[in-house]
Amino acid sequence: MSDQHAHRADLRIDVDAIRHNVGVLAARAAGARTMVIVKSDGYGHGTVTVARAALEAGAGQIGVAALGEAVALREAGITAPLMCWLYSRGDDFAPALRHGVELSASSVRGLREIAATAAELGLVARLHLKIDTGLCRSGCPEAEWPNLVDEAAKAEADGHVEVVAVWSHLACADELGHPSIDNQALRFRRAYERARTAGLGPIRHLANSAAVLTRPDLHFEMVRPGIAVYGLDPVPQDGDHGLRPAMTFRSSVSLTKRVAAGESVSYGHTWTADRPVNLALVPVGYADGVPRTLSGRMSVWLAGRRRPVVGRVCMDQLVVLCDDDVVREGDEVILFGPGDRGEPTAAEWADELGTIHYEIVTGMYRPRVTRTVVGERA
Repeated sequence: MSDQHAHRADLRIDVDAIRHNVGVLAARAAGARTMVIVKSDGYGHGTVTVARAALEAGAGQIGVAALGEAVALREAGITAPLMCWLYSRGDDFAPALRHGVELSASSVRGLREIAATAAELGLVARLHLKIDTGLCRSGCPEAEWPNLVDEAAKAEADGHVEVVAVWSHLACADELGHPSIDNQALRFRRAYERARTAGLGPIRHLANSAAVLTRPDLHFEMVRPGIAVYGLDPVPQDGDHGLRPAMTFRSSVSLTKRVAAGESVSYGHTWTADRPVNLALVPVGYADGVPRTLSGRMSVWLAGRRRPVVGRVCMDQLVVLCDDDVVREGDEVILFGPGDRGEPTAAEWADELGTIHYEIVTGMYRPRVTRTVVGERA
């Protein structure tokens, strides 16, 4: 680690890995356009960084959840097609429309608001119509779909919108063979045919990362990978898909000491040395993204091997057991990474915590954690 980062922690983002993963996914969906999802600050990896790397690797479109994310990408110089889909009541669509951002509509009310704003600006809103096929979050309910489609056809005829896509989102694509996948696919096809009947001829996108990797029948004209872009496999039970994790969470040793047998470590004295041992202090804790619930359940990569964290994880620091090995202040500590050397991974953290690796990486970028981009042309 550089001196700049030695005092705290750093997220190392490998854009070569992101480019590699986009290439893997695009190859799996050959013939379909790839929309790379960079919501939530690029799943913690950096929205602009990921968008640029994805486009360099051949992605045809970028997707975000929030209007502010879309506008920020445009202001950073991203000119590729860009879609945004999740809004709050009263959001102003004007900035996004001025920047040529494609928007999603899940209701007649939302469609009318977008169309009215486009008309006021003298623009044509490019629109993705979202059908709820069984996830029951955003998306138009099936019973209301005909009204939304007819309203969209009217707005298109009036010159206020251009319907460019029909889309939906899968609930259980990461559970291979789950019956809901085929059920959602059937509902999606019915919704698309209804749009065609109304004279709309848009493209379709349904496949998330898991479906890109396992359901080629659902690739249609465009796929929409998210988590796999970052090298985290949504369906590891399907085998190795050749993805490379892009995030490494690292710090360094700030202090070393030798303690006698009988000495206990950290709050609550939950761990006691049964013999003289060397300890290494690492200046990261739960304020920096290391869950306190990993106390006594995690290890780090330090001085060429995995070493257990002993005692409770604190707000600002944790302690590593080094046995009789000599480690030095400033030595690099890998809390998680790709796993190539045997270091812990974000997926291991998630498994230990009973969650998903999405939650781990998206929660890592904190005020005291820097982010360093590495890789060719980074």
